[in-house]
Amino acid sequence: MSQEIVSKVSSYLTPHVPLNLIAQGAEAVVFTTNVHPYLPAKDSSNKSYIIKYRPAKRYRHPLIDRSLTKHRTLSESRLLAKLFLIPGLKVPQLIACDVYNGYLWIEFLGEDLPNNGGFSNLKNFLWMFASSDPYDPIVKETLIKVGQQIGLLHWNDYCHGDLTSSNIVLVREGFQSWQPYLIDFGLGSSSNMVEDKGVDLYVLERAIVSTHSLFAETYKEWLMDGFSQVYRGNGSNGEKKLKEVISRFQEVRMRGRKRSMIG
Repeated sequence: MSQEIVSKVSSYLTPHVPLNLIAQGAEAVVFTTNVHPYLPAKDSSNKSYIIKYRPAKRYRHPLIDRSLTKHRTLSESRLLAKLFLIPGLKVPQLIACDVYNGYLWIEFLGEDLPNNGGFSNLKNFLWMFASSDPYDPIVKETLIKVGQQIGLLHWNDYCHGDLTSSNIVLVREGFQSWQPYLIDFGLGSSSNMVEDKGVDLYVLERAIVSTHSLFAETYKEWLMDGFSQVYRGNGSNGEKKLKEVISRFQEVRMRGRKRSMIG
C-alpha cells in the first residue's frame, strides 16, 4: 500500500520532486522533499518541506470521498493559516495546498531557527530522559512551555482534536532549550466550548500516562502549570475561564475512568 501511495504522489508531483516517506496514518501520509512548490529548484534545494497527502479511501463512495477530502484539507489549511498569526503560538507555516487532490505543503520545522540542533516529538523526548533523569530541569522547563502552547491555543478558542505527545514537536534551540510546536491539525477546530478543551487535555493526559506512567503525575503538574500561566495572565476573566476548563477536564477524566472500569 505504501509503494502505491508513493507512486501516486510522485506521478502527481512530476518525477523531478524527490520524496521521502516519513509517516503513514489512517488519515494521511507524510513526506519530506527539498523542492518548494513555487520557487525554482536552485532556490530551495538546501531546505526541506513537508508534504501531507490524504489518499482516497476505497471503502467510501468516490463522490463522498472527494467531498470529505476537499473539506478536511481546506479546513486544516485555513486553521493553520489562522493559528500561525496568533502571537506566541508555534505551529508550522502553511506554504501551499491543493484541496481537490488532498495535498498540503508545510514548513519543515527547525531548519531556519538559530542554533538548531535537531528536533523530536514530545513522546520521544520524554523517553530520552526517562533512562537518565526524568525530572531533569530541562524536562520541567520544556513541559511548562508545552502547557503554555496549549494554553495559548485554548485561550484563543481553538482546539487540536488529537493532542497526543506525538503531535507536539520540540525543536532544539541552543544547548539546553527546546521550543515546542503543535502539529497535525487534521481534527482541529475553532471552538469556545470547555468540553472540547477538556477533551484535548484528557487526550494528552492519557498519552502521557500510557507511555510514561512512572512520572506522569509530575509531568501533568508541569503541563498544567504552563497552561494555567496563560489563563492567569489574562486577569480575572482568565481565572474564571481557567476554573471552567479545569472543572470540565476533571469531568471528562471521570467519564473516561468509568468507561475503563466498565470495559
